[in-house]
Amino acid sequence: MIITPLLGEAWSAMRANRTRSFLTMLGMIIGVAAVVLMLAFGRGAQDNINDSIARMGSNLLIILSGTTTSGGLRMGMGSSPTLSLDDAKAIAELPTIAHASPVTSGLAQLIYGSNNWSTQVTGVMPDYLSVRNWLVVEGVAFGEADVRAGTQVCLLGQTAAENLFGSTNPVGKTLRIKQMPFLVVGLLERKGQSMEGRNQDDVVLVPVTTAQRRLFGASFPGSVQHIMAQAVSTELAGQAQEDITVLLRQRHRITDQGLANKQDDFTVRNLSELAKTAAATTETFSLLLGAIASISLLVGGIGIMNIMLVSVTERTREIGIRLAVGARRRDITTQFLIESAIISVFGCLIGIVVGMGGAWLGQVLFGLNAVITGTSVLLSLLVAGGIGIFFGLYPARKAAQLNPIDALRQ
Repeated sequence: MIITPLLGEAWSAMRANRTRSFLTMLGMIIGVAAVVLMLAFGRGAQDNINDSIARMGSNLLIILSGTTTSGGLRMGMGSSPTLSLDDAKAIAELPTIAHASPVTSGLAQLIYGSNNWSTQVTGVMPDYLSVRNWLVVEGVAFGEADVRAGTQVCLLGQTAAENLFGSTNPVGKTLRIKQMPFLVVGLLERKGQSMEGRNQDDVVLVPVTTAQRRLFGASFPGSVQHIMAQAVSTELAGQAQEDITVLLRQRHRITDQGLANKQDDFTVRNLSELAKTAAATTETFSLLLGAIASISLLVGGIGIMNIMLVSVTERTREIGIRLAVGARRRDITTQFLIESAIISVFGCLIGIVVGMGGAWLGQVLFGLNAVITGTSVLLSLLVAGGIGIFFGLYPARKAAQLNPIDALRQ
């Protein structure tokens, strides 16, 4: 095939000017490495957000109680106890809801032996663990019988367990919450920080009835601060939000007619939509970083074009000889295109290696999460090859259009 000798000629021409060829590649190396790095760190940031969302819970809905007005001052959402245990049970029976749990919480001092720790004590139903996708790694979770009886049992988060028990397994031990004894029946898996930076492991879970009767009380019997629910699927999260709104309006006797169009005494928040927005924002940011890094690829392509134009000028007599002995113009075009493509592809391969090395260093030295995918590597390779051919086309056509007689006079 004619491509084989042309490849050999292109390689020989590059070897004859090693330094110049390497400097030409350098633009592509830097450009590809920048693209790979930006895409890797952008994908890593997106994965971090997805992990945070997964740790928070999937298809999550939060129902907040209403507001109160005192002395002309309107308090924030959750300041009025308008939600109850029965509301949570009714929400759990909706066809678009997989699980639901009421939540009531407060700060309390925990004591075990000579150790003490102030943390968030949260009263929940057993379904709370399913809503939050939270596993018990040691021991067992409390059940419905504990909720009905209001037993003094608890599940410890990892941070609370470490500060009270150190490396000792807390399951089966008894600690005191507000001077009342609580048996530790389980240890929760580590969740890490939430999207807002809160330590999710610094928590103690107790039966909601125990929290109401023995720890924090309730404004009226059965009232809770808020309710957390999990939709059956992401696609049905919006419908679940509407179903909850309709149900609570019926239960709280809120209608569009009468009572001067009374406003809802609750708020339903769809965290799935917030999660989608955060993921979309991160993805856009990643693409923006990749686009900015791609500018260096463009600069590298211009460098290839400049060097190839210099090469055409230097080899004008050689081109004239080839044309005089019968070489076709497309052969000349192909030869110079191959040279520019080789420079581009070799620069791209080296740039991919440099980019992977930079991503690894970023992880080791700075703790950044970098994810390099086959798609980003293939995309960089194709773009770099395309840029080499595109910017090599003009010098190649200029070489092929030389008049053999004029070229031989050089």
